[in-house]
Amino acid sequence: MDFIKIRIGDVLEKMDEDFGKTVDDMFNLINPKFNLHQNIWRPSVDIFEDAREIVVVVDIAGVKTENLHIELDHRTLKIHGIRREKPLAGGARYRLAEIPSGYFERTINLPVPIDTDNADATYKDGLLQLTMAKLPLNRAFKIHISNT
Repeated sequence: MDFIKIRIGDVLEKMDEDFGKTVDDMFNLINPKFNLHQNIWRPSVDIFEDAREIVVVVDIAGVKTENLHIELDHRTLKIHGIRREKPLAGGARYRLAEIPSGYFERTINLPVPIDTDNADATYKDGLLQLTMAKLPLNRAFKIHISNT
């Protein structure tokens, strides 16, 4: 028997973003200074893994490292920051503006627990790459019981 995978959460989230953008575009035609939809953008992400580690690659070209923040716990990765808009020279104006700027955020639930002490991040050519070591699933933790 074949199965079809349906991911409604992603579809609904995309529809909400598209609807907000459409409303923005309508009001922007009337008054270009009007902005109803919150301007938070989500960078594109690739995730891959092998037996020992998980690698996350995030497309954040133009973001300075001082404006980039990474939070990590055993099962969640949060990447957020700001990409500043480049000022236009003289009397220039946009004919097309598709590159998002402003605050961005991406939260990723990791498929397995990771070792936060063995995580590494590099930023090159507009791509942030995080390499995180997996914790062994069969690793047992001993808890000491103290007598009071």
